[in-house]
Amino acid sequence: MLKQTHIRLPKSTGQEPCCGLNDCFAETCGSRRCATNTEQPPFEDRALSTKTRSLGDVLQDFSQHRKLMQEELQKVIVGQSEVIEQIFAAIFTRGHCLLVGVPGLAKTLMVSTLSQILDVQFKRIQFTPDLMPSDITGTNVLEEDEHGKRNFRFVHGPIFTNILLADEINRTPPKTQAALLQAMQEREVTVGQNTYALPEPFFTIATQNPIEQEGTYPLPEAQLDRFMFNIKVDYPSLEEEERILASTTRSEKVEIRKVLSGKSIVNLQKLVGSVAVSQYIIKYVSRLVRATRPKDEMAPEFIRDLVDWGAGPRAGQFLIQGGKALAAMEGRFSVAIEDVQKIAIPVLRHRISTNFQAQAEGMTNDDVILRLIREIPTPEIPKFEQKA
Repeated sequence: MLKQTHIRLPKSTGQEPCCGLNDCFAETCGSRRCATNTEQPPFEDRALSTKTRSLGDVLQDFSQHRKLMQEELQKVIVGQSEVIEQIFAAIFTRGHCLLVGVPGLAKTLMVSTLSQILDVQFKRIQFTPDLMPSDITGTNVLEEDEHGKRNFRFVHGPIFTNILLADEINRTPPKTQAALLQAMQEREVTVGQNTYALPEPFFTIATQNPIEQEGTYPLPEAQLDRFMFNIKVDYPSLEEEERILASTTRSEKVEIRKVLSGKSIVNLQKLVGSVAVSQYIIKYVSRLVRATRPKDEMAPEFIRDLVDWGAGPRAGQFLIQGGKALAAMEGRFSVAIEDVQKIAIPVLRHRISTNFQAQAEGMTNDDVILRLIREIPTPEIPKFEQKA
């Protein structure tokens, strides 16, 4: 059986929100009973700020907050539940997302609304052909003080934020796209001889139009690999579109309430990192990733016929991290095979390259990944795992 580990939280000073999550993650809990929260978000929770709490209790509270986040976001965004879940998974694992969809599907609105729910700073950069790297990172400005002495002062660019929306990222040249590489991987920016740390939490959510390719610059593989998920934002269903038309043609103003703070997100990222991953899950992820490589001995015959190159080790890291996030968001202690399979397509679709034969047969990257999931045998769960 899995042992219940306990987290001892600091005693209440009378200023913490009454939900009792404190430094664990709920700096802005959203309880109506919390006198310090003037906006009174609609979340009821029990006051446990002075008690020892089990990991199970903390995970259940995390699951409740995640559901509240989704409810608040869906006040504005109709449908797109899978997209929202994948964005949440990236946020709680310090990942970045690439949203691919035609214009008018509320990609920008989704991200800006999310920043309100999380009570973090949000900035948007509209990528254009004339955008320069310094327009993203910032630049040194020469200033003269009252004594006539000249010094350089660094003016921070829009990348110094918590959520960065890189709108239409493929419309700017590779030199400017590369300005995001260091920030996405190392969470810091180097300008001249100085390096500046980005605020925590930090995540980049980029958008891309898959149809209009004229005047665009395809993202280099090195930068694509920095994105945890490549998320396809599709058209709404008939029922969803009717709801969109009904809700957006009224003059009513929707009130978005804050659920988590930036500090809470950082602590939740640590909590997600502590979710258990069994050895058989690690073996399954390794086999799945290696099977995407046509020259690997584990690759099925159809992969050797249809794929030019496959995913690297970072794909496996993201599969496990994403699986941890899905498990934690559902209040579970450990990652399941189904968690890995659920995020396999958004993790792998931009990390494999199909050849002309696949295109001739009408096989997309998603089709290849789905077939791979069906053909890679699922390992048997060890007996002790089943008992747990």
